[in-house]
Amino acid sequence: MLKSVKLQGVGPVKGLTASFGPRLNILTGDNGLGKSFLLDVAFWSLTGSWPAGRVALPEPNGKKEKPAITYHVSGRKGPTRAEKTATFDYHTQSWLRPPGRPVMPGLVVYATVDGGFVVWDPARNYWRESLSGQVEPAEQPRAYQFRTPDDVAQGLTEQGRPVCNGIVIDWTNWYYRQASEPGDSPFELLKQVIAQLAHPDEPMRPGKPRRVYVDVARDYPTIEMAYGEVAYPHLSAGVRRIVNLAYVLVWAWEEHKQAAALRNEEPTDQLVLLVDEVEAHLHPKWQRVILPALLQVAAGLHAEIRVQVLCATHSPLVLASLEPLFNEETDCLYWFDLEKKEVHFRLFPWAKQGDVVGWLLSPLFGLKQARSREAETAIDAAEAYMAAEPEKLPPGLNTRQAIESEMRRVLPGDDPIWSRWPLTTGSRQG
Repeated sequence: MLKSVKLQGVGPVKGLTASFGPRLNILTGDNGLGKSFLLDVAFWSLTGSWPAGRVALPEPNGKKEKPAITYHVSGRKGPTRAEKTATFDYHTQSWLRPPGRPVMPGLVVYATVDGGFVVWDPARNYWRESLSGQVEPAEQPRAYQFRTPDDVAQGLTEQGRPVCNGIVIDWTNWYYRQASEPGDSPFELLKQVIAQLAHPDEPMRPGKPRRVYVDVARDYPTIEMAYGEVAYPHLSAGVRRIVNLAYVLVWAWEEHKQAAALRNEEPTDQLVLLVDEVEAHLHPKWQRVILPALLQVAAGLHAEIRVQVLCATHSPLVLASLEPLFNEETDCLYWFDLEKKEVHFRLFPWAKQGDVVGWLLSPLFGLKQARSREAETAIDAAEAYMAAEPEKLPPGLNTRQAIESEMRRVLPGDDPIWSRWPLTTGSRQG
């Protein structure tokens, strides 16, 4: 698992230092400040592979500051090892990790915001030594890169070898295997994971594969929704992301168990799950349940597995959903903030905000009002007028009549501000 990351001379935050909790880590903040960047660095620190080839490239700085990534990964067995530092080689445009065998972090799954996935399996992607103890360059750690949702559907090959059949083929095979080998098919686990990730009031259940296209000789997965059956090619973006995430988790775990058995090893007892914008494509009521569900799903893969989650989000509903389960001893909330044209990375003190409006008005989101910008401006003008502070009145809203007219336009008639506002002649509207 990932204990810490320190960045020098790379990324939007100068001297970023993050110490991660062993269970849940939330990254939030405005767009473009480094949340996805930090997830990419975290994945590389754990596995030695850059997701989708997104190498962290520092800007040329005339050698004033030597770029470095310092990371601390704890392994499966034995005491926690010390942190290591990788430096950037401008000539090869690559990061030079310390020599020697890296720490084995467990199974690592990264769900990217564009619908792709990256999977690193300690039984398949870890260094392989020859009888002489040497590690061949071709056998250096790498990850399985599902760059697009289509890769998840159709599968992956490497050097002509299939490494993943894809959800279309695997789903069909697993479905029919459960009839002849009920104890050996991953289909039951897939059903369990999809049920956990679905909204409790809108259950989803994997259905029987069926033919969809006249000119494509292939059966496709189906999902039984509350209103009927939907074939995989016709799933909405939100449902597809849920189904793909469920499949990748089940596929990665099942393939890991089989590879570990072939190597005469015990399966890992560690899983690191990275998710970028966990709320992407999801309705607000789904956003409110997705992260607690992910914690349940990961733990459900194996009774003894230890799970660490790193998740980026823009959603106040996601943060509100954590209030019943956030544990300051195992969990961390980090905040990317832009202040005076400089990006800061801070550990945000955990405090329950009570509801979504409370989170929206917290420093994490920087909103003075949970309203439209026009309504916020009108209320600010009204407050300044009532406080006799004309210097704070915005252009165009510098008279009582103008302010009241704008308030009528953008506010409902029962807004609390009206009870304090000195009305002009005529009744308010709204």
